[in-house]
Amino acid sequence: MGRNTRKRRMPLATKVTAGAAALALGGGGLVWANFYASAHEDGGHNRTKSRGARVATINCPDVGQKLTKVPRKARRGVAKELARLDRQITDAYTRLAETRQAQAGDESYVDNAILGPLKSKRTATLDRIGININRAGGKAPRDLGRFAQCQGVPVEQPGNNGGGGQDQDNGGQDQGDGGQDQGDGGQDNGQGQDNGGQAGNGPVADDFIDIEDVQPGSRNLPNGLAANGDGGSTGTFTTDCGTNENALRNSDNVIAAPGVSNGAQHQHDYVGNQANNAFASDEDLANGETTCRNQGDRSTYFWPVLRIQDGTQDIDQGQPGGGQDGNVGKIVAPTEAELKFVGNRTSDVVAMPRALRIITGDAKSFTNGLNNANTSWSCTGFEDRQVTDKYPICPDGSGVVRTTAFQSCWDGQNTDSANHRTHMDFVEADGSCSNGFQAVPQLQVRLVYDNIPAPRIENGQVVNPFALDSFPEQLHKPITDHNDFINFFDEDLMNEMVDCINSGQDCQ
Repeated sequence: MGRNTRKRRMPLATKVTAGAAALALGGGGLVWANFYASAHEDGGHNRTKSRGARVATINCPDVGQKLTKVPRKARRGVAKELARLDRQITDAYTRLAETRQAQAGDESYVDNAILGPLKSKRTATLDRIGININRAGGKAPRDLGRFAQCQGVPVEQPGNNGGGGQDQDNGGQDQGDGGQDQGDGGQDNGQGQDNGGQAGNGPVADDFIDIEDVQPGSRNLPNGLAANGDGGSTGTFTTDCGTNENALRNSDNVIAAPGVSNGAQHQHDYVGNQANNAFASDEDLANGETTCRNQGDRSTYFWPVLRIQDGTQDIDQGQPGGGQDGNVGKIVAPTEAELKFVGNRTSDVVAMPRALRIITGDAKSFTNGLNNANTSWSCTGFEDRQVTDKYPICPDGSGVVRTTAFQSCWDGQNTDSANHRTHMDFVEADGSCSNGFQAVPQLQVRLVYDNIPAPRIENGQVVNPFALDSFPEQLHKPITDHNDFINFFDEDLMNEMVDCINSGQDCQ
């Protein structure tokens, strides 16, 4: 894991739900589960007991985040193999969802027919990753094979008293006794999957919370969402790049999976640079058109789309990244997209280098654990109430808000790193950068959706839910929200931004 996984740097707060418990899984991190689940309320004890052995999803070690030393010449080849690992998980999850009847008659079915073959495929792929690294002059970890084994995540675990917070060896987030619902309480898709949603893989009722039930001041904001300190760089620079009126979307990720079509397995909204796809080179992006009002900003900004699951479908219903990968419903673009760069609380900022890549949040937080989670959900008029592991149910006249603050400490040398994380870091508790890192302007993204009708919870199930796109096995959990940025400000405009922030002005 990168430096940005340190416990003190990721102050997440969740709405703690009574009856929640943490389920520890070896090999792939910790998964948060709320085992009281809404199905218990309407299904009775017999239903709960009979379904206790079911597997809701699959948890595999996230190999990409563990590879911190990959030669540049090997990175594209390794990225393709990492995307292959993701596809293998998706295929195994699909098989898990389609074989519920067989699983009910054979308690060893998942291990023998799904997890065993998956391990074999992953072993071969991990071997190829090692070969790629060694051929490029690097030194592949000897024990890559230990990441081959995956585990089934149970639907529920009655009597689990694992309590306690998530505190991993590398200093993960300690969230106490609250968090993610693995629940059994979704809509049954006819196969007994019980993971909710139109595609049978979420969301479920317990993924939602009435924003008025969240306490004000429920999230600390030292990563830059709070006001800057008096001794630092207090200015701001706002760039207006629209709300994706062009409907530019694809299921690629040129940062995490360059050269891989559908490498994300979920759709992204793009604003700014219009040349962004899996195959775009830095020169393609530098020469791409931009939706930004100031044409000197050719940066690319992208995030997972939101969909309303009201029974309608979008144009990607049968396509990769859409219906083929469990992402269904009507895509809704934000009605507002504020892109603001702010300073550092203790020092001036320096210019970002051309082609700097930053990923914040984690598309696999549900199975990876909370170390790299970095998301905030709220409603307009209630933005002093923030949640990380729930979608907000907003009152009439209030819109859904997604807010993200990016890492803002740069190692001073690299525009990317092997795991796309270790070249960037979050600030320390006092706002400073550590380990010789330099403060750069911090990107804050605020997305507002005034076009999402509030879901309803009826009889323990959610009616007309909305959800962000995700990898299928992540069950559309809100904790998997993430955001991506590649800097292609021209040099003059970047210098103007730095001067503006360091001199305490508000510019655009």
